Amino acid sequence: MEISKENFPEWYTEIIEEAGLVDKRYPVKGMHVWLPYGWKLMRNIDDYFREIFTKYGHDEVYFPLLVPETEFKKEGEHIRGFENEVYWVTHGGLDPLDVKLLLRPTSETAMYPLFSLWIRTHADLPLKIFQIVNIFRYETKQTRTFIRMREVHFFESHTAHATEEEAEEQIRENIEIWKKVAHKLALPYVLVRKTEWDKFPGAAYSIGAETIMPSGRTLQIGTIHQYLQNFSRAYEIQYLKEDGTHDYVHQTTFGMSERLIGAIVGIHGDDHGLVIPPEIAPIQVVIVPIVSKNKENVLEEARKVLEELRNNFRVHLDDRDAYTPGYKFYDWELKGVPIRLEIGPRDIEKNQVVLVRRDTFEKISVSRGEYVEKISSLLKDIHKNLIVRSNKEMFSRIKEFNSLDGIREHKGIAVVHWCGSEECGRRIEESTDKRIIGIPFEKKPGKCVICGKETDTLAYVAKPY
Repeated sequence: MEISKENFPEWYTEIIEEAGLVDKRYPVKGMHVWLPYGWKLMRNIDDYFREIFTKYGHDEVYFPLLVPETEFKKEGEHIRGFENEVYWVTHGGLDPLDVKLLLRPTSETAMYPLFSLWIRTHADLPLKIFQIVNIFRYETKQTRTFIRMREVHFFESHTAHATEEEAEEQIRENIEIWKKVAHKLALPYVLVRKTEWDKFPGAAYSIGAETIMPSGRTLQIGTIHQYLQNFSRAYEIQYLKEDGTHDYVHQTTFGMSERLIGAIVGIHGDDHGLVIPPEIAPIQVVIVPIVSKNKENVLEEARKVLEELRNNFRVHLDDRDAYTPGYKFYDWELKGVPIRLEIGPRDIEKNQVVLVRRDTFEKISVSRGEYVEKISSLLKDIHKNLIVRSNKEMFSRIKEFNSLDGIREHKGIAVVHWCGSEECGRRIEESTDKRIIGIPFEKKPGKCVICGKETDTLAYVAKPY
């Protein structure tokens, strides 16, 4: 890497390109081509989504990309939130369409007309589904790979319940699922309730998972929404109750996207390149033969190591002839592979291998009789270390302020007391040139930083991406 992480915007762009995650040269702004290494990383995350949500009783579906304008317009707040962001399809070939179609910016308006057909009685509830698709939003701000795109790789779960209490229980379950996702990806976060003017269009309330990037700006990496009956009334999603009456269902959603990869790149990476958490790394162990003499003998032993490891780990043997071991070290450090395994003539003589951790660069010589178990323990320790050090870094950037002084310059999350009124909230944002990214769930007595009113509500103020 030629650019230090201290120069985060340039470092971030360069590391994504050099590590081969995506190719940004696709001739549509805000859209990229997933390269094999980056797509394997994304697929590993997708596979975990499938595993965890299936475990919690969700079924996977796949809805069409196009949504009729007539369905999109049924929920007024929703259309007002997205009408400036959608891509419209107006023609089929050369013929104008009778009803315009749009590329889904999210899938409520695609799914819920079908929900009204699927759900008839209380026996059909709860309905819990998810899909992994691409969504499209006409982003007018500066695009940034993974963070702010016009085509977004997106996960979304949708649920329907008989009562508000059951929907609230689903929200609590979603929070537990999110904790497992964040742990899997070794990502630090804070959970906040979004302000009324920043919640998802059409939601009763929204919860955001926010992290802090090295630039000091925050990144929303997960959202959970409580819809109550807002969408079910618009789309006539009713069910027959046991007492013979009808009622509208209560709904929730949970969304995550490729922003998770942006967070992994920014939070865990260093001046040498990516650092990928072992549990979702495309390659967990890369074998680099140290060939100076006895080339065929070394390669033969390296292949034996490959066979011994491949049933337990995602492993790759780098037997490229054209590159030196030093170049390979640099290349795999750049790609963030958790463990590099070196084997050369001396290691063969000693019946050992050398393991190098990507997170600390610690070198460990291990006998061939113990190295499989050692790799397993090292991967767990690397994962734990990434969690500990990223949490330490993030929480060091959360600072309380008793006034607006200094908030503008603070790189991270500023915590202030707020009375909860939109007037004072807007003044906080205007005075600091930042945004209230949410309200933490913890309470603390104090006085509103604007009006001085007694309050126990806190506000997290930051510059978001």
